[in-house]
Amino acid sequence: MAKRHRALTPKQIEQRLQQGRGIGWGKDYLPWLTIQDVPSLGVVTRIQGIKTSRKHELFSLQEIRYFYILDWSEQVTDIREQYPLLPLSETLKIAQDCGLRHPTDPVTRFPVVMTTDFCISVRSPVGVVLFARTVKPSQELAKKAVLEKFEIERRYWENRNISWRVVTEQDIPIVLVKNIAWLHPRFHTSSLSLSEYEIAQIKNLLTQQVLQSNNSLATIASSGDAYFDLRPGSSLSVARHLLATRQWLVNMNQPIHPSRKLELKGTQLIPQPTHQKGEENAVNQPAI
Repeated sequence: MAKRHRALTPKQIEQRLQQGRGIGWGKDYLPWLTIQDVPSLGVVTRIQGIKTSRKHELFSLQEIRYFYILDWSEQVTDIREQYPLLPLSETLKIAQDCGLRHPTDPVTRFPVVMTTDFCISVRSPVGVVLFARTVKPSQELAKKAVLEKFEIERRYWENRNISWRVVTEQDIPIVLVKNIAWLHPRFHTSSLSLSEYEIAQIKNLLTQQVLQSNNSLATIASSGDAYFDLRPGSSLSVARHLLATRQWLVNMNQPIHPSRKLELKGTQLIPQPTHQKGEENAVNQPAI
């Protein structure tokens, strides 16, 4: 889908406010920016969130990777991306007070509404706490314009007593991200094209084989397809679902290779259904 970039004007800012951009929680949240609004030379995509049940607007490979970590974490309860720093008058005043240049539209030169990449709700012993996180490649941190923008952003969140920091590629565990990315699309049973009865049958067979056999996950899954007369890949999709939903617990900081034996740290067996019917993953809680 082609992206478009319209020169920003006060009228467009007002239109976005009227649309409810930057407002709401969970599935009702509307990002201030979408991938249609901003031209990008990098990777842009929309990913269906597990926690929010909505598609998230992500503007770079590092944002995608960090999003996977947030969506996987059991401490995170909500993810709001492209969060606007409103009102605009506040960031303008911060910039003026600090003698910094406020970001402007490259065409109209009108001040833009600044955004923070992620506003995150995190479960804690004292209740839900908000964190603000901006994702940026480490090589960008030496640029004056970037640092000026960050200082405005930092002071905005400081005024609200909300933790803000920059996340770079050095903070993102790539093995964990790759594992999550492989499992993420199979979280919901609706992605499997199988009945609950079939899924339970496959789960019990695969679990027994994974625990008792030294065969690779791919070999075990292939034998499951043959045993139940399923389309090739069906049992492997169920295995991904079991991992994604933490019914199978593994060390997510170690690469998951279907061509190798899968080492389970724990599992839950489901009693075999008689008719058709509709542990914490301990070592795998990344820092936010």
